[in-house]
Parts: sequence; C-alpha cells; structure tokens
Amino acid sequence: MDNHEHGKMDTKEQEKTFAGFVKFTTYSVIIILVALVFLAMVNG
Repeated sequence: MDNHEHGKMDTKEQEKTFAGFVKFTTYSVIIILVALVFLAMVNG
C-alpha cells in the first residue's frame, strides 16, 4: 500500500465541485425567495 503524504493531494476537482454546489444553492435560494414573494403578492 502506498504511503499517504499529508498536503500532497490535488484538490482542484473538489474545489470546482464545491464552487458549483455553492452557485447552485445560491440560485436555488434566490428562486425560492422570488417564488414565495410572488405567491404572497398574488394571495394578498
């Protein structure tokens, strides 16, 4: 088994995935808030 060296892992792919997750979550929250405001305005 190969020995693990702390701090040697390439994390570029994980950083890209996390950035995509944050962007998706941000857009989802914005869309949900807009939908809730719209429903509140329509319902009176």
